[in-house]
Amino acid sequence: MAGPGSRPAETSEQRVRLDKWLWAARFFKTRQLATEAINGGKIHLNGQRAKPGKEIGVGAKLEITREQDAYEVVVQALSAQRRPANEAVLLYRETPESEAKREAESARRREQRQFQDEPERRPSKKERRLIHRFKESLD
Repeated sequence: MAGPGSRPAETSEQRVRLDKWLWAARFFKTRQLATEAINGGKIHLNGQRAKPGKEIGVGAKLEITREQDAYEVVVQALSAQRRPANEAVLLYRETPESEAKREAESARRREQRQFQDEPERRPSKKERRLIHRFKESLD
């Protein structure tokens, strides 16, 4: 029997831990990596930092920074189990602004890479030894 100050009973389908959802939606390969990202401030829930155990529901807005990409997504469905990638993309909807930003940033990186000088071949064993000796002499 629920008292006046108690929370209503919710099923596990209505709320899921943030770290589990990020893992199930395939933003991170493991729950541990998701937890580290959350603790590192790379994940914001509704504009604020969150803890890994924070329970999220449908409609929550997440800002996810992963390596060089930043995503703004709205939670469409909940899942605590990791499913195939084609099912995982159904768990969220990325905002159009976020998609445009990511595409522009990707194009900028691609353009930048075009002007970088790449070596024609890998160094030989002798050249690698010389490189190692040179680096050691700097220390």
